[in-house]
This record gives sequence, structure tokens and C-alpha cells, in this order.
Amino acid sequence: MPYVNFKITREGATAEQKAALIKGVTQLLVDVLGKNPQTTVVVIDEVDTDNWGIGGESVTVRRRDGR
Repeated sequence: MPYVNFKITREGATAEQKAALIKGVTQLLVDVLGKNPQTTVVVIDEVDTDNWGIGGESVTVRRRDGR
């Protein structure tokens, strides 16, 4: 049973975009590894930009500063 966990910042990914990710990664596992799509689990976690850091700064700060 494959388990895939995406973590993305909470910045407006639409329900349609998330559905496309779920469908696409499931199909990728079928095509590449021959996995059963009925037992493939895909989870998308959305993280506030204040709670995601890169290079010692939050994504909120980096976006505010144009980086």
C-alpha cells in the first residue's frame, strides 16, 4: 500500500489542483511501479507560511521581502 504525503504552503491551491495531484501521483505509481490504485493513499498537508522555514526565515518573511 503506497503512501504519498505532499506538504505545500497554504496559499490558494484549488480543490481542482489538489484533485489533479492525487490522481496524477496515483497514476504515476501505477505506471512506474505497478501499484494498485485502490490501495494507494495520497495525503496533502497545507502548512501556513509562518510555519514553514527556509534558510532561517519563514516563508512569510521571504515572500514579503520578494525572495
